[in-house]
Amino acid sequence: MRDTRESRLLLVLLIAIAFALITVDIRAGEESPVDGARQAAAAVFGPVEKGVATAVDPVAHAIGAVRDSDERHNRIKTLERENTALKAKLGSADQTRSRIHELDEMLKRAGAGQYGIKGAEVIGIGAAQGFSWTVTIDAGSKDGIERDMTVLNGEGLVGRVATVGPDTATVVLANDPDFTVGTRLEKTGELGFATGQGDRALSVQMLNGKAKIAPGDRLVTFGSRGNKPFVPGVPLGEVVKVDPSRGDLTRTVWVRPFVGFSRLDIVGVVVMPPREDPRDTVLPPKPEVKPTPTVTVTVTPSASASAPAKPADE
Repeated sequence: MRDTRESRLLLVLLIAIAFALITVDIRAGEESPVDGARQAAAAVFGPVEKGVATAVDPVAHAIGAVRDSDERHNRIKTLERENTALKAKLGSADQTRSRIHELDEMLKRAGAGQYGIKGAEVIGIGAAQGFSWTVTIDAGSKDGIERDMTVLNGEGLVGRVATVGPDTATVVLANDPDFTVGTRLEKTGELGFATGQGDRALSVQMLNGKAKIAPGDRLVTFGSRGNKPFVPGVPLGEVVKVDPSRGDLTRTVWVRPFVGFSRLDIVGVVVMPPREDPRDTVLPPKPEVKPTPTVTVTVTPSASASAPAKPADE
């Protein structure tokens, strides 16, 4: 439509009529004279509005779904964080229970041997002070630790104190190749000397070449003069292999140590030796071997199975 004087007058007239109809409709209320026209318009344009609404609704639902998806995603993230924190808490609790168990076992060993010990925690591992297999503990001279003291844990002999500082000390482990400790065989009392072999079994030279030794036999420390560097009776390990006797004065056996040197945590330094040699009392009781039950099956033939079958024509 062109912008002319007539078109402008027509537009003003239509606007005036629209305002007049709106005023009449509002004042008349339910008896409005334009109500019929409104219903007719609704009948004509209603299906069109419904179709438009139907077309628009999926978009609205999609927008709502995206909004809800974001909320669910955030909730899932929150739950994942809570689960991670819970798992960390449970893991920490498991570690605490494990350390309590280690400490309890160590106190049992110390009590059985009447060793006065100073508890310590392993805070470092690796080569130190020129030794190959060592750990650093968080106890030193301020705690009464001295050089050449025996170190143990709930499993058995860990090693000996090599160097001491004010707050820490270096412990040479029993599997160090330069480590040697006197041993005594459980029950028979046969003596020997154990030498570390790194991550392999300890090598033990038995002083009696004809000593009767078998896999499964256990050894403890023999002890040193003045109880340094080793107190007697500390569990060492279990025999896993015995070299054949060749008539030599000594005999070599291989011993798996009780202590797991790669997982050391809580240890005890013996600051007070026992009054008497505890002998084998520090060793835990051997587990009882239960015999495997033998199952006997007896088959009894039935009467029907043993009777001959009758011919079909009888």
